[in-house]
Amino acid sequence: MTNEQDRSVTALDLAVADPLSERTRAFFAKCQDKLGLVPNVLLAYAFDERKLEAFSAFYNDLMLGESELSKLDREIIAVVVSSINHCHYCLTAHGAAVRQLSGDPGFGEAIAQNWRAAGLDDQRAAMLDFVVQLTERPDTIVEADRQALRDVGYSNRAIFDIAAVAAFFAMSNRVASATDMRPNAEYHAMTRSR
Repeated sequence: MTNEQDRSVTALDLAVADPLSERTRAFFAKCQDKLGLVPNVLLAYAFDERKLEAFSAFYNDLMLGESELSKLDREIIAVVVSSINHCHYCLTAHGAAVRQLSGDPGFGEAIAQNWRAAGLDDQRAAMLDFVVQLTERPDTIVEADRQALRDVGYSNRAIFDIAAVAAFFAMSNRVASATDMRPNAEYHAMTRSR
């Protein structure tokens, strides 16, 4: 990978580690096989493989690990947080995931633009009310807000997972914005039609 390619991922001149470890090369090959691309967020962290491994481990646990939340719910949280933070990278990448997992491009667009217009059930709407509050006004969360989630069927474990996913994307959005992280072009066209 050339420095010119590295710079196309972020505005920072941080080259991908050279050489990459066998483990990282295998990870990138798996991404290429499964997704058809290596997400630019991974390339952005690849200047320091320890940072890449830490980011990937946390992401994989939150987004792919065992949880009462569906993968679609976790991606919806990612998109709503990213919409609030105006994060171009995450809206593009995770918007594609919502479109894919839901099988409904219109639903994916509604989540990104105004989730309240997406026709969500009461449980998902309560989840996203909490996510918005946590993203915009975390200091205002009180027991009544957690209880509102319990009242629609979320367990304490699910509430923890909602908070962890929302917080992770608040952090990721800020790194992506600060570095002008650019989404892979392929995301824009993914699952746009039924």
